[in-house]
Amino acid sequence: MPSASKETASHVEDMGVMEGRYEELGGYTVGFETFREHADATPLFRGLPDDRCQSPHWGYVIRGRLTFRYADHEEVYEAGDAYYAPPGHIPVVTAGTDVVEFSPAEEYYRTLEVVGRNLAAVQAG
Repeated sequence: MPSASKETASHVEDMGVMEGRYEELGGYTVGFETFREHADATPLFRGLPDDRCQSPHWGYVIRGRLTFRYADHEEVYEAGDAYYAPPGHIPVVTAGTDVVEFSPAEEYYRTLEVVGRNLAAVQAG
C-alpha cells in the first residue's frame, strides 16, 4: 500500500514563509506543511472565484494555529484538531504551525496554478 511521510515526500516547495513536502496518493495530494512565519494567503487567491481557494482540504494541526476565512465566518483550528475546509476559504496561519493536509489532486493543482502566478508576482515586488 502506498504511503508518504514528511521525510519521504518526493516534491518539496520552499516558499520562504513556509515549506511544503507533498506526495500524491490515490488521486489525493498529501501535504506536510511547516510555517516559519505568519501567513495570510489572501493575495495568493486573487483571480479564483470569489478570490478564495477552490480546493477542499482535510487535515490535522500538529502544532500552532490555522484559521480559515470564509465570506461569512471564520473557523479556527489549533494543535490536536482535525479539520475539513470546503472550497471558498482563505487560510491564515501563525508562525510555528505544522499541518498534514489531504486534498483532491485535480482541484488542488488547478488552484495552485493561480497561486503560483500570484506568488511569483508578489515575490517580484
